[in-house]
Amino acid sequence: MKKTSILYIAGILLGSMTACTKDFEEINTNPNSVEVANPNFIFSQSQLDGLNNNYFFTNVLECGGMLQHYATYKEASGVGDKYLSNEVYYSAYFNRGYPTAVNEIQTVINLLQNNPLDSNRLNIARIWKVYIYHRMTDLYGDVPYTEAAKAYSNEHFLPKYDSQEFIYKDLLKELDEAATALDPAKTSFGKADLIYDGNIPKWKKFSYSLMLRLGLRLTKVDPALAKTWVTKAIAGGVIVNGTDNALMKYTDGPNDFNRNPAGIDSRSIDFTKDSFGQKNVEGGKLAKTFIDVLKATADPRISVYSGVWQGTTQNTAADVQKGFPNGLKTPPTAIEQATFSEPNQGTVFRYDAPLVILSNAETNLYLAEAAARGWYTAETDKDLYEKGVKASFLNMGIYGATYAITDATPYLTANPFNAAGTFEQKMNQIHSQIWVALFVDEQEIYSNWRRTGYPALVPVNFPGNVTNGTIPRRLRYPVSEYSVNSANLAEAIKRQGADTFTTRTWWDK
Repeated sequence: MKKTSILYIAGILLGSMTACTKDFEEINTNPNSVEVANPNFIFSQSQLDGLNNNYFFTNVLECGGMLQHYATYKEASGVGDKYLSNEVYYSAYFNRGYPTAVNEIQTVINLLQNNPLDSNRLNIARIWKVYIYHRMTDLYGDVPYTEAAKAYSNEHFLPKYDSQEFIYKDLLKELDEAATALDPAKTSFGKADLIYDGNIPKWKKFSYSLMLRLGLRLTKVDPALAKTWVTKAIAGGVIVNGTDNALMKYTDGPNDFNRNPAGIDSRSIDFTKDSFGQKNVEGGKLAKTFIDVLKATADPRISVYSGVWQGTTQNTAADVQKGFPNGLKTPPTAIEQATFSEPNQGTVFRYDAPLVILSNAETNLYLAEAAARGWYTAETDKDLYEKGVKASFLNMGIYGATYAITDATPYLTANPFNAAGTFEQKMNQIHSQIWVALFVDEQEIYSNWRRTGYPALVPVNFPGNVTNGTIPRRLRYPVSEYSVNSANLAEAIKRQGADTFTTRTWWDK
């Protein structure tokens, strides 16, 4: 009887288990998860993450301080202002970029690469991948590239570092192949593309414009190769009209990722609510070098870029603007702090302000350099320089129609292009203009300055600086890489040079 009872109970349990397993998969499937990732959603996220990667740390404190757009009296946050070393700031872009934007865009490519019908989405993703990686390698030099973003797909957790030379040549190849393969007759990302709404002709122009930027980056290390890529980019067709500008559009909430990272990142960390210029957390101000140049040239962009707090509002009149000197340590009083210019919170630091990724102001000025080199003969360097200035003035209208500067004649008359000058004099003028026109995109300004040396900035020599009083040439690798990926990092350092702020990257040699 006991044996029969045990068998009976066992049978009931077995039957119950069989009945349960019948719906086991359905019951244990998370209704809020997806089995196959949506490439449209991930692409949108990669665009957002590609632009909001530690904006304040990288663009303001590091690049913006070094290039004397920004200044601070504080020592801990004066890494770029005073050429100091703080791992929190110099590693931030690397540490955040790989797990977010880099991983996301590679995921999109992996999802799309085997479907010929998805060729437009695939090639737009390839172009955006170039944008993400060129920003990374420009800051650090040799970085993980061919083996990056393979931890999930290939269980490869310790990627090798590729040389910047290899990376740059591959990025240019990718731009060429992707632009050529784009087909207006096929579908695209549509509204999932937050920059161009999937517009294929505009992505093609963006690709060739990025090729122009990267091609010129090679002028010091390989002029012949630079010329090849610059002429190819021009022949392909770059952005020359404001309607083709690459802009990331933002809204004022409801979440921070919907907001302009230049505004939300900077205003949440330093230029905080109710500080009104008197008690900025990191002591940030616009630099005296920058403000002095704008005032000396009667540049009308000064009122778009900057403002001085008077009470609870910013006065943007040119005559009241005053920059803070780089390399100082003595803190001013709260009242004194308020007398110095800060970025205009009604324009460049507005939460819903667009962010310029690449515009006709930049391309026309780069074309002016190409003309000065004799690589482009359809227009003169003078005409292209003036087109670049006019484009920058008109592009102020992205902050609102009233900000567009429609008449550049007074400025160009007072600051004429030196068409009869030497090549170096022309380079100085063209790239000093880049330094002004691309304000907010401090990473690109920093890279372009390292290539050209213009404008000619006077370095500071703050006590205890780590560069012997010279402007840094790159950012150091994160400390975590020394323990996690030490062997591959060691190979990169052996090839590139010591992991210091003064070691020059491949294209900067």
